[in-house]
Amino acid sequence: MGRKRKTPEASTSTPIRQKAYLCIRRKIATGELAADSALSELDLAKELGSSRTPIREAISQLIAEGLLVHREEGGVSVVKLTRESIIDLYELREALESYALSKVARLGLMRTDDKERLQEMIDTILILKDELLKSGKAALNTEQMNRFLAADFNFHAYLMSLSQNARIHKTVIETRLLTRIFSLRGQNHDVVALDSVFGQHKDLLETIERQDAPATVAIITGHIQRSLRERLEEFDRQKREALIHKGIPAFLYMYQPIESN
Repeated sequence: MGRKRKTPEASTSTPIRQKAYLCIRRKIATGELAADSALSELDLAKELGSSRTPIREAISQLIAEGLLVHREEGGVSVVKLTRESIIDLYELREALESYALSKVARLGLMRTDDKERLQEMIDTILILKDELLKSGKAALNTEQMNRFLAADFNFHAYLMSLSQNARIHKTVIETRLLTRIFSLRGQNHDVVALDSVFGQHKDLLETIERQDAPATVAIITGHIQRSLRERLEEFDRQKREALIHKGIPAFLYMYQPIESN
């Protein structure tokens, strides 16, 4: 009995599914697909020139990873984070990054070429700061903020890759992408914020280079906790604005707990 011949769809479904998966992730990471926005299988199929089958497969994978959710009225949308889920994600990130970077520092896993690449990512922040100062504006524009987010994301991702633990690396990347869905809605960075992040990244690189694991843990823990406070402040601000938009006086909001959704 001869081998069953593959159909054109079967022979190309895997690469197209992967292409669709990466396309959706990119749209989420850049804010093109905002939190709670609906996803159209048909539009994606047209954009990628494929059938809807590999699109559905990619969507199923992203649902399993927590980036997409089923909508009550049908279809899927980008996940909308609650206050509690933001806290959970940052606590997970703190635990995993602290362990991984402690290992990198303790075992001296950062080579000279690694440091040079990481330094380039840090220097991007100084370039953006210089652009901002020359522009005379108060904060980065959208294009500049996207460059900052990419440099920040790549810096942490590269450090995590040095830990030689693929599972931790993957989990932290997914966690950062989830929190980024919310943070993209926040305000763009000013000079003070850029100086703060630059200093934290510079200190982190120095403690890892001198193999000071306790100092590395202290810096990354403080860095993540500060970021969590900023995200929660932004969440609370947006919640207040939403209530005011609905006609609820701001002073009433001050006397009631923030709901999680």
